[in-house]
Amino acid sequence: MSDKICYHCGLDCGKNPVEFNDKCFCCNGCKTVYEILNQNELSCYYDLDQTPGTIPKEIQGKFDYLNNPDISDKLIEFSDGTTSVVEFLIPSIHCSACIWVLENLGTLNPAIINSIVNFPNKTVRINFKAEEVSLKDVVELLASIAYEPYISLEDADKTAKNKINKTLLYQLGVAAFGFGNIMLLAFPEYFETEGYWFNHFKYMFRWMMLILAIPVVVYSAKDYFITAYKGLSKKILSVDVPIALGVIVLFLRSSYEVITDIGPGYFDSLTGLIFFLLIGKFFQQKTYNFLSFERDYRSYFPIAVTKIVAGKEESVPVQDIKEGDRLLIRNEELIPIDAILINGDGLLDYSFVTGESVPVYKGTGDKVFAGGKQTGGAIEIDVINKMSESYLTELWSNDIFNKDIPKKNIKNLTDTISRYFTITIISIALIAGAFWAFKDIGIAASVITAVLIIACPCALALAAPFAMGNMLRIFGYRKFYLKNDAVIEEMSKINHIVFDKTGTITTNEDNQLTYEGKPLTDKEKVALKILIRSSNHPLSRSLNKYIEVDIQSGKIENYKEIVGKGITGTVDLNEIKIGSAQFVGAEAKTNLSTTIYIKINKEVKGFYKSKNIYRKNVASIFSDLEKHYKLSILSGDNEGEKSYLQSILPDKTNYFFNQKPQDKLDYIKKLQDKGENIMMVGDGLNDAGALAQSNVGIAISEDINVFSPACDGILDAKLFKKLPNFLTLSKQTINTIKWSFGLSFLYNIIGMYFAVTAQLTPLIAAILMPLSSISIVIFVTLITNIIANKR
Repeated sequence: MSDKICYHCGLDCGKNPVEFNDKCFCCNGCKTVYEILNQNELSCYYDLDQTPGTIPKEIQGKFDYLNNPDISDKLIEFSDGTTSVVEFLIPSIHCSACIWVLENLGTLNPAIINSIVNFPNKTVRINFKAEEVSLKDVVELLASIAYEPYISLEDADKTAKNKINKTLLYQLGVAAFGFGNIMLLAFPEYFETEGYWFNHFKYMFRWMMLILAIPVVVYSAKDYFITAYKGLSKKILSVDVPIALGVIVLFLRSSYEVITDIGPGYFDSLTGLIFFLLIGKFFQQKTYNFLSFERDYRSYFPIAVTKIVAGKEESVPVQDIKEGDRLLIRNEELIPIDAILINGDGLLDYSFVTGESVPVYKGTGDKVFAGGKQTGGAIEIDVINKMSESYLTELWSNDIFNKDIPKKNIKNLTDTISRYFTITIISIALIAGAFWAFKDIGIAASVITAVLIIACPCALALAAPFAMGNMLRIFGYRKFYLKNDAVIEEMSKINHIVFDKTGTITTNEDNQLTYEGKPLTDKEKVALKILIRSSNHPLSRSLNKYIEVDIQSGKIENYKEIVGKGITGTVDLNEIKIGSAQFVGAEAKTNLSTTIYIKINKEVKGFYKSKNIYRKNVASIFSDLEKHYKLSILSGDNEGEKSYLQSILPDKTNYFFNQKPQDKLDYIKKLQDKGENIMMVGDGLNDAGALAQSNVGIAISEDINVFSPACDGILDAKLFKKLPNFLTLSKQTINTIKWSFGLSFLYNIIGMYFAVTAQLTPLIAAILMPLSSISIVIFVTLITNIIANKR
């Protein structure tokens, strides 16, 4: 055995150690991990443990049960044999430093593809390579860096949340006990009485106060110290830094007075400070839960899926899906729930789940996971699990699909203000303390603590998330569902709105179709219906309803849908093409309406002519929007209805027809290059590129599954007329946040004045600080509710 120990894992390096950067490693694997950490500025990982590469003894064998497939399968949300996805509740997540560490797990273990933290829910979602690392390995890694996940196979979410709340209650209880008893023990000191009993017992009372204060500082206030330390270690100046400093200054000064027998100290103020801080934290948490930031309003999710009942197809909301239901999944539709493939060939794109876009083939009898998108012909699946809209929401909110957020936004502004404001607070506290130290060191300690507490920018930090979170909740109740609160701010900046025509400003419910051409036989109609049944385009769905024939069986081969052109495929040896005249190779007969040409076995049979039915109040909606926004319409159809649109819509509306998906995307990009902020309103399926390119992409949901990562919001088609109101509310929400910023600054300036002039004690500051935070939360919540009710 050699004398050299591996720097990474702590094992003996043997006779042939690997040396790198003046350090010894037992193998190239440990050396590689060390290099990755260094290259990604994560060498602080070794500060957590001298040999972090080895599994700590206290957790060795603790998670062996995760090697049992029956258990691991219950925890893993998705697995295709190559990539697995799991989500864990991490109770110890409490600051931005935690987020930073957990979202860099891939640098600690290269087999972890990515990890995304949901801070409000205290969860981390991990994608990992199942062939290279096991679920047990992932959990052990988390536990080894002090982020052990809470794992429960039965009602884990509810149990864990109760556990987290109890921790805060325990801390609050300890603080209340210490504060109450210290106030009683300090009571004689307030009157400065002289007498035998007071002089005889005051020393004991002071030491009792010191002893009672220790658990309050060590246990009840520990989260403030941990957050401050982790933030500073990552060069992050969090708002907990001044609070932690204030507590430390007050505790050290009070301890010094008691130990040197020069005074009683300020233990009553210290424990009162911590108690009232925790009271504020408790009420903030209760308010946070009340506002449903965890999106408990998912039952309003305006998404539908096609259910097959007794051979007939009907559209039902996703929340009504039950175990045993048979669903029809068309081309480009999302599988909303785990199921077994019963009919058809599945070619599933799981990029929605994993970020990887390579399609996975699934045959009859195979299990398919929620989140997969079918990229071929229609398939039928049997549901095997309960519906979980929360899973779809988590997928939609996945950072993989979030657009780049501009640097100049409310969140970044708040973070910047908070950071510099914290530096300013500390500077003012030190200057004021130095001034008072020449007169009275006790007053100096009190002034420093009062300044650090009263000027804490907590209210400033809470204003934006509570205002936008509450409006997000209100939008959800009104069936306008946004991906996240950042979309509200982007909506407030919009100055140009681009609309798709078909399926957006037109409705699919009452399309009037007529057929012109050679009569189709019943066999040809059946083959045609089987093919168009696989398509999700609004015109295909209208045509599917129009052709009234029974489908007994029929297999589609070589199915292909070319966006903006048409569909091709072979059904029972019949080669069929459906789409534009150019696509099927026919001579266009008319330019006055939307046409769908039919070609069967290389013979053009004729075409279906569609007369669009426009949504009610579309003219008044555009009239309202024109007052504040530029308007454009992009359509893949011909100009047949241009004159009609010009007669009902505002004169300054821009019209572009015969637009391919790429044309729409390029148009939006061109406008953005000119400095315009674009909202694209489309059907969510055929406008995916344009929706993704726009600053805000809104999908209109009628009776189809438009759940797509390309859009930022989903609006129930019945509420299309409310679009101007939602845009106005987004602007008013941002204005409310700005007003709350002003109130918060005013409060901090006034508070600092009284603290610096020694007119404000730490105890009063501790009472006022959480009250200011709660008042700001109440203010933004009330204002957002008031402006919403007016709309």
